[in-house]
Amino acid sequence: MRSHLLNDTTAERYRSSVTEGIERVAAKLATTDRPFTGVTVDALAPRIDKVDLDRPLLDTTAALDELEELYLRDAIYFHHPRYLAHLNCPVVIPAVVGEAVLSAVNSSLDTWDQSAGGTLIERRLIDWTTERIGLGPAADGVFTSGGTQSNLQALLLAREEAKTDSYAKLRVFASEVSHFSVKKSAKLLGLSQDSVVSIPVGHDKRLQTVALAHELERCRRDGLIPMAVVATAGTTDFGSIDPLPEIAELCDQFGAWLHVDAAYGCGLLTSLKNRHLIDGIERADSVTVDYHKSFFQPVSSSAVLVRDAATLRHATYHAEYLNPRRMVQERIPNQVDKSLQTTRRFDALKLWMTLRVMGADGIGELFDEVCELAAEGWELLAADPRFDVVVAPSLSTLVFRYIPASVTDPAEIDRANLYARKALFASGDAVVAGTKVAGRHYLKFTLLNPETTTDDIAAVLDLIAGHAEQYLGESLDRAS
Repeated sequence: MRSHLLNDTTAERYRSSVTEGIERVAAKLATTDRPFTGVTVDALAPRIDKVDLDRPLLDTTAALDELEELYLRDAIYFHHPRYLAHLNCPVVIPAVVGEAVLSAVNSSLDTWDQSAGGTLIERRLIDWTTERIGLGPAADGVFTSGGTQSNLQALLLAREEAKTDSYAKLRVFASEVSHFSVKKSAKLLGLSQDSVVSIPVGHDKRLQTVALAHELERCRRDGLIPMAVVATAGTTDFGSIDPLPEIAELCDQFGAWLHVDAAYGCGLLTSLKNRHLIDGIERADSVTVDYHKSFFQPVSSSAVLVRDAATLRHATYHAEYLNPRRMVQERIPNQVDKSLQTTRRFDALKLWMTLRVMGADGIGELFDEVCELAAEGWELLAADPRFDVVVAPSLSTLVFRYIPASVTDPAEIDRANLYARKALFASGDAVVAGTKVAGRHYLKFTLLNPETTTDDIAAVLDLIAGHAEQYLGESLDRAS
């Protein structure tokens, strides 16, 4: 069994085995003609359940043959131009090269003596990102597993900076279309059930600052503590960007921590055309960025950034075996001092490789392309009488629903849209997302693939309309 350990004696086996795996994936990518096969849980689960994990195949080729059957054949491929569902991006090749390197070397980014140069590369990327945001010379941060963890850590820091033991008095303000992780984080942080105050949005799906000011004033009047305001730079459903400068002014006025959840909109930090859309982000106390959304990085690659490095002390614990206090005086850089995680992958290497090969402008060009595509998609939808589209895109998301010419029952229209999404997924021809707007079912395109065209969008809209019309026709037949 030692022959399977990666070391100096097995380097050639490593090379041939990984090459064989890469060739399988490359062949699959080259021949995939739709984003999904349409396989069902009931069809796939028995095939996986019958695998006897206590009886190994003892051969890489055989294991890859099995993997082809159980996973690669039926995987959902985000690189396909008709995958239009969630915030999953196609990935850039330099980042995948970085992924291969970091997995093999297997550095752990918690301490210097487990990572060496990896620690310094991550720190340099944190500095690069805070410089792009404009957080100032005292800024710092750390890579995380994703936006949910970044938001959790940011709100932990905000809670501690509020300097009170009376958690029941703390309030967090976020728009009604902010990410669910805001409420989840509040619960994990021991805040009261009503601690998150939902602020209404306007027709543009942006937080209404007049309503925020009203709620902050009421908070102060009631003797409560405005712990934090979470502004979103790219909401999950609409891609909308809250008015950051105005929110920053209110945070200054009421002494609230400003956290900007830019998990989606962080791609604008590299944009050559649209960077102005997140003006005001530089006034944040903390920022969430997900490089694995709009920087075209493989999952996972995220970070939480702070204006004042000293606030990261609220996540610091010292263990004698790992990061004893004396290491701080010795200026040994242990990233675990800043992180909620201990063992942590060198995910920063993927972004490093991307910047060194493509450059920031290259990333920005790709993100600008999908934002422009969304604007063109909006024009298609707005001109198509079959669809109702909610709001013009700020980034690359379109929310809409099919509206038949002759059916007026909103519940029946809901069912038609739900059916269309499920039928489209089952066909494997395209994958779209869904959400609710004002209690009604809508469909969603999240456009993160520069290879997607307006022809793809038009074709998927036709497929959606066809499935919805089929459902409505069958529904009328059943009723008659």
